[in-house]
Amino acid sequence: METSGAGEAARVHGDAPGLGVGIGWRPEIDLTVERLPGVGFVEVIAENVAPARLPESLSVLRDRGVPVVPHGVGLGVGGADRPDPSRLAHLAACAEALGAPLVSEHLAFVRGGGMEAGHLLPVPRTREALSVIVENVRLAQAALPVPLALENVAALFGWPGDELTEAQFLGELVERTGVKLLVDVANLYTNQVNLGLDAREALDALPLDEVAYVHVAGGHAHDGVWHDTHTSSPPEEVLALLSDLCARVTPPGVLLEWDGAYPSDAALGAELGRIDRAISRG
Repeated sequence: METSGAGEAARVHGDAPGLGVGIGWRPEIDLTVERLPGVGFVEVIAENVAPARLPESLSVLRDRGVPVVPHGVGLGVGGADRPDPSRLAHLAACAEALGAPLVSEHLAFVRGGGMEAGHLLPVPRTREALSVIVENVRLAQAALPVPLALENVAALFGWPGDELTEAQFLGELVERTGVKLLVDVANLYTNQVNLGLDAREALDALPLDEVAYVHVAGGHAHDGVWHDTHTSSPPEEVLALLSDLCARVTPPGVLLEWDGAYPSDAALGAELGRIDRAISRG
């Protein structure tokens, strides 16, 4: 039987092994994250952390035994250039300082020829690109003290000449490198709306046994395009995809991303409750 109230809404999925249900740590909601009952783990944007001077709130969470995962946004393993050693060193230092169980990044193109894209762009899914990315991932893995998980990205366009579906591309990458997956079901939904890529077909084809954890987030539609803004409640369609994923495999963790227009503590707790119930339906 369901009951109302922030305490019940903030209940997390006690049956899930590993990380549980978590939330993205942001400086604007640091005390909120500390106060929310039952948070299983948190994720912090690695580029916003100085490992030698951790924010007090992250130190508090770490010392409580709450796993903290550094989440990179700028490594760019999807480009032709090899990963920047200084960026890899920073990710490694973050993992060490936070006592992190793993590091996550995006399978994305972010720069080329010294120019920054300013966005997490999809990679061309060709065999040539896959060979380059395999080597980039292996270099990143060798430089990190913990396992690496890669996230599927939201896209507004697809490259011409793709030879593989996203699920096939990720599956071969996992097979050749042993990299883990961070499956963002909100990004699968985004690509379904924007590009017509069936999200459930992707779940059927992805190597879900290699999932490290899952992202859930909200966004908004504008002129028929879905924008993955992380500034609103996850829509029911995204939570339905989470349930579908959980019907196939029990993910070690599920994390809510929220990056602006922050609601109250009670509202964030209620969102964690929605995620918990979606997991239970799986």
